[in-house]
Amino acid sequence: MTIIYLKNIGRFFFLVFFQILILNNIQFSGYITPYFYIYFILLLPFETPRWLLLSGAFLLGITIDIFSNTPGLNAAACVMMAFIRPFIISSISSGTEFMMGTHPSLKNQGIKWFAYYSVILILSHHFVLFYLEIFRFTEFFQTLLRVLLSTAFTLLLVFLSEYLFYTRE
Repeated sequence: MTIIYLKNIGRFFFLVFFQILILNNIQFSGYITPYFYIYFILLLPFETPRWLLLSGAFLLGITIDIFSNTPGLNAAACVMMAFIRPFIISSISSGTEFMMGTHPSLKNQGIKWFAYYSVILILSHHFVLFYLEIFRFTEFFQTLLRVLLSTAFTLLLVFLSEYLFYTRE
């Protein structure tokens, strides 16, 4: 059990540093911004207590906010993503897809389940983040395009990471 905690703490720090040092400096024509740090929330074990899930999401989001100069935006989007995560898992699962001690992954649940899970959570995170950032509906479709393109790019990074690192275990 300690190994799982250490692995998640290491993943937390790696993803925060990767987001701050590399991905925050990448922006494609103002529409595509990769937010790979939310991969941490996606990979938390199924049996993670709700209080720990929400606290970890808030800590992740506020850490990114501090270094990105976006007061509370990432924290709000991460907490919302962590809040709906158990409902998404229960709505797309029959209950037999996962065992205790496992985490959501392409290897454990298969491509269809993991794709539904990832798309819903990443899309909801990006939707909250970008619309809180713009905080008006006058540019609704332009912001929606940003949400969809950034979701696609973040999803590409998540699946690439799944294929590179987690299929060999």
